[in-house]
Amino acid sequence: MTTMTEASVREFKMPDVGEGLTEAEILKWYVQPGDTVTDGQVVCEVETAKAAVELPIPYDGVVRALHFPEGTTVDVGTSIIAVDVSGGAAPAEETSAEPAAEEPKPEGRQPVLVGYGVATTSTKRRPRKGPEVPVQAASAALQSELNGHGGTVAPAPATPVPAATPVPAAAAPAAAVRERPLAKPPVRKLAKDLGVDLAVIVPTGPDGVITREDVHAAAAPAPAPVAEPAAAPAPVADAALVPAQDTARETRIPVKGVRKATAAAMVGSAFTAPHVTEFVTVDVTRTMKLVEELKEDKEFAGLRVNPLLLISKALLVAIKRNPDINASWDEARQEIVVKHYVNLGIAAATPRGLIVPNIKDAHDKTLPQLAASLGELVATAREGKTSPSAMQAGTVTITNVGVFGVDTGTPILNPGESAILAVGAIKLQPWVHKGKVKPRQVTTLALSFDHRLVDGELGSKVLADVAAILEQPKRLITWA
Repeated sequence: MTTMTEASVREFKMPDVGEGLTEAEILKWYVQPGDTVTDGQVVCEVETAKAAVELPIPYDGVVRALHFPEGTTVDVGTSIIAVDVSGGAAPAEETSAEPAAEEPKPEGRQPVLVGYGVATTSTKRRPRKGPEVPVQAASAALQSELNGHGGTVAPAPATPVPAATPVPAAAAPAAAVRERPLAKPPVRKLAKDLGVDLAVIVPTGPDGVITREDVHAAAAPAPAPVAEPAAAPAPVADAALVPAQDTARETRIPVKGVRKATAAAMVGSAFTAPHVTEFVTVDVTRTMKLVEELKEDKEFAGLRVNPLLLISKALLVAIKRNPDINASWDEARQEIVVKHYVNLGIAAATPRGLIVPNIKDAHDKTLPQLAASLGELVATAREGKTSPSAMQAGTVTITNVGVFGVDTGTPILNPGESAILAVGAIKLQPWVHKGKVKPRQVTTLALSFDHRLVDGELGSKVLADVAAILEQPKRLITWA
């Protein structure tokens, strides 16, 4: 592979399109080597742990090479495409799809995407200069390990070798004398998830760096031994231990992108914030009538009006009456941070997984403005075009499980938030109204909150206020 060192070739690196993300998967390339690109043209779509994002190229030129194929997960700061800004055609020997070993240093200010925070250093790792470990020390460690089993090892001559030299499999007990294995953070996390010890992996990457392929190879099950003719058939229980290869009976789905981030966030939230969930069942017949009236109001022409709109407004009014619910916990400073604004999150199910975009400064919006924001939020989420910024800095969240026919649930807090309201299905039920049992539109609300900063009294008041507004929606006027 020929390294591209011409001054006219610019390397575009994978940007951090979120906050502190370390990698992204290339979903689709929109250009190929030889294509002409212009500043601002979208060249690929990538999926991060938060959303799918289209990446525009920040300069004009001709595509020289695509360093990674579609479906590859690339670390932030790694070059993904080379562009000849002089407009020349790419030489034949430089059409390799492998990443360049070295990248030219940017001249002056490197063009970056606004808010993306491209890393300013190369991902190339220099060789480690560590102390040399004599073979004799490794042999001594092995001798000590084998003494308890009656084994003996002849002492080796004290010839120094670099510490990064791979230790043979037979000398695995001496791995303790090796230095910390070289691997990038995403590779270390992959090894941890798969239960693979990095110390026993022989690296194949440049400069002794362990790659993803090395980890997967180490995690792969060993081939089943060939049975001898005279051997008895293996028990059924042992056969069950062999990984099943029948794809008709099982489907394995890689956990990555939004789904992986959601799983990690929910585990972190569940085991960090002490959750409390309270429930209330309420007659929302009057709210449903108001929804039908608003649909006919010219102020809402072209807007989507549904129960979620009035439920959102009811929660905003309840927060205004009980502002301490709108807070977060600062672990570093051991402080409760009360927010004087409401960024209202709406949990949305998408093909890529659950996301929670939020409406910024929802507390300042009129009912028609809130309806417009909700409609835009839902449409953008369904198209998979929600931006990372739309999912940041939320304060409270609503999750509408009723659309799936579910009566209620115990929702888990969105990380960094103090409360989440689950709305159950609205359906006709027998209800005592004005002393008589009548069919009424009824739903169940569930409010989960962080008990470190929200006590039972505050949480109960907020939930009771939401229920009271939905039962008598005229309180939207009297309480606002």
